[in-house]
Amino acid sequence: MIIYDLVCDNEHKFEGWFKDRASFEDQKRRKCIECPVCGSVLVEMVPSSISIGGRKASAERDRGEGQNVSVPSMLKMLNDFIDKNFDDVGDRFAEIAIKMHHGEEPKRNIRGVTTTEEQETLEEEGIEFLRIPPPPELDS
Repeated sequence: MIIYDLVCDNEHKFEGWFKDRASFEDQKRRKCIECPVCGSVLVEMVPSSISIGGRKASAERDRGEGQNVSVPSMLKMLNDFIDKNFDDVGDRFAEIAIKMHHGEEPKRNIRGVTTTEEQETLEEEGIEFLRIPPPPELDS
């Protein structure tokens, strides 16, 4: 899995996770990559603020080699990304998601918790959301 820093034509920066560089290029060509803020499909890759290794490491990453990451580690990385890049709205998740859906509040990345009933309401409203379990405790 490769994480690329992306920017849309409205200058919203976000990350995209891809199998390899070819997957990114194919999805970009087919306009399958969408800005999570404004929905634009005109996206470009931008230089990452973090770069580890030299040319060989970069080539291995582009081919998807040398990346033996366990599922628990990947879940932890995903949860760390969400903690860093999503506003925690706690138990107001459904309320805020509905307001954003109806244009009553600016769209942004949010995270929080819902009840089963709230999840059903979100689904009935046609609001996309993803339930992500907390990562298991990893041994250090």
